[in-house]
Amino acid sequence: MSTAAVGLSHSPLIGKNDPAPEVLKRVDEAVATAREFIARFDPQLVVLFAPDHYNGFFYKEMPPFCLATAAHAVGDFGSSAGPLSVDTAAAERLAAGVLARGIDLTVSSRMTVDHGFAQPLEMLFDGIDKVPVVPVFINGVATPLGPVARIRALGTAIGQAAADLDRRVLFLGSGGLSHDPPVPVLAGAPPRVADALIEGHPPTPEQRAKGEQRVVQAGRDYAAGAATMTPINPDWDNHLLDLLRDNALADFDDWTVDWMTREGGGSAHEVRTWIAAYAALAAGGDYELEYRFYEAIPEWIAGFAVTTAARR
Repeated sequence: MSTAAVGLSHSPLIGKNDPAPEVLKRVDEAVATAREFIARFDPQLVVLFAPDHYNGFFYKEMPPFCLATAAHAVGDFGSSAGPLSVDTAAAERLAAGVLARGIDLTVSSRMTVDHGFAQPLEMLFDGIDKVPVVPVFINGVATPLGPVARIRALGTAIGQAAADLDRRVLFLGSGGLSHDPPVPVLAGAPPRVADALIEGHPPTPEQRAKGEQRVVQAGRDYAAGAATMTPINPDWDNHLLDLLRDNALADFDDWTVDWMTREGGGSAHEVRTWIAAYAALAAGGDYELEYRFYEAIPEWIAGFAVTTAARR
């Protein structure tokens, strides 16, 4: 078995509120580098760690993480809709292996995912159904959030279980980095909003379009300096990337929920997907970060990063 890892930020504002052409060119070059890395590695399976934005998981039942044996995408923000090419047999073996290692894993036989899963598959593989995948949802939005140490333990267990598959496995983390978009919160929400966050009522096309337009406008306001969201924090983002580079994953165990929110914004907890992916890679031994790209992109309300790594 051989393993590799890729970290890739996502944003619903890509293609809708883009930065200057020279910034887009740098992003495109970074994504192309990751695609070339993946082509050389030629994965037989992708384990994709990604968050949800109240499209598939709601407060009625909100697990800290969940592995899918089947999944479909809703197609929000213009991303692809339809089934993912989930390798059900591999997913079931990974789930059993993780549970056997003492991690209380939730399993879904019909997971709903959104752009957090769809975008990385589109950007790196040209579609949501082009590569065998095992989707792993990691909550990075809905409070209360658990300790980061449990996310690292999950990633380690998945990496150990993946070794039993005897396949080339790519661990892909999608999310973050520092960003504070207008995501609804349950505390203090009006009754109609609270009910939607709890019960998960699917929005009408009109409601979805209206909500997505609010996010687009927030990106425009943020880029113009007319918003009150927590600023993108390049220092915090690069500190995270430094820890990944140094194989210093245990240092993440000291990161508290409150500190992460203050430093990176309400949705900075999506970096848990990166931590899980790199912990999965590190389960087999030390790795080398082969490529690293970072740019703060206000138009996307995100610190945007791309990394690739392989075992030494």
